[in-house]
Amino acid sequence: MMSDGALSQDEIDALLAGVDSSSIMGAAAPAAVASGGSDANRQALQDFLSASVDAQSSNLSMMTGATVSLKGPQVSFSGRDSFLAQLPDMVTVVKADFTSGFPGEHVFIISEDCARAIASVMNKEENIQLDEMAMSVIGEVVSQMVGTQITALTDKTGNKSIASGSPEAANVPKAVAALPAGDFACAVYQLDLGTGTTYQLWEVLGPSVSADIGRALSGGGAQAAPAGMGAAPNMGMTNMGRMQMPNMSNIGMGANMGPASVQSVQFPNLMPPRLGPQEAGNIGLIMDVYMEMTVELGRTRKPIKEILNMGEGTIIELDKLAGEPVDILVNHKLIAKGEVVVIDENFGVRVTEIVSPMERMNDMG
Repeated sequence: MMSDGALSQDEIDALLAGVDSSSIMGAAAPAAVASGGSDANRQALQDFLSASVDAQSSNLSMMTGATVSLKGPQVSFSGRDSFLAQLPDMVTVVKADFTSGFPGEHVFIISEDCARAIASVMNKEENIQLDEMAMSVIGEVVSQMVGTQITALTDKTGNKSIASGSPEAANVPKAVAALPAGDFACAVYQLDLGTGTTYQLWEVLGPSVSADIGRALSGGGAQAAPAGMGAAPNMGMTNMGRMQMPNMSNIGMGANMGPASVQSVQFPNLMPPRLGPQEAGNIGLIMDVYMEMTVELGRTRKPIKEILNMGEGTIIELDKLAGEPVDILVNHKLIAKGEVVVIDENFGVRVTEIVSPMERMNDMG
């Protein structure tokens, strides 16, 4: 029977999620990497992740200022459909692919309620919206978790070239969540941010990543892969501090000196990240949305008595020094600093500094 050319809803969802729609239209779905879904690999992953939850809890507690408890996880292998059935309708997806060492897909899935709770704890703000600032904060939390995992993986496997890209967070319907093809590893955690409320957090490892890590943890000796094989090159500065010096342990002054064991050094790419077609298309949807931009010269606090006594000629002293950069705010969030200029008798501001997400987060704490 001939098709009329229209796409079904399942095919549309798969295309938006970056999944090959041929698997929906009858072609064979990609098979899981050999031994990636074996029980030995599943157990090795579960043992490793379970052993790191105490360190994760401690690091997240220091980062948030709350008493964070991370428990679990339970690790299983799943396909896209069965995994999506576990999720709420709206989720925050944080993509944190491994770029070298064990390159491949690595994703964290967080429910909307949990994402709001994390952003609220970090920003010390109630009833927070899941806007760009909140996504940046959640990305920083996941970056901390991935960093802890990389340190533990390096110690366990001896693979010193493990690195990941900068986490990218987005709040989306679960149907368009970008998940690996085939059978992937899924770890389910229980997260308590010190409020007594327990949230589920899902960590997804692509078939190739779970297979390579499982073999390495089981003593299979998976070889370190250079950046760019199996995942996008590392475009962030997250793992700059993890560059390793060559192994000089076999170099000595004795007569029986053996050959030196040298490992290649993996340097992160310092170029800014480029958006893929899917990300560029998503941003294009909001390009014509207006946002309020404010330039703030300074602030001060005064008692009501002084405010009531103000009149013409009163001078109000602000908290900024003469010549100090002014603050540039978008929707009341600090995003940059600049200097005041005059253009054709109109005031303007020249941007001199873009405030990093971490600085914005610290300023709000």
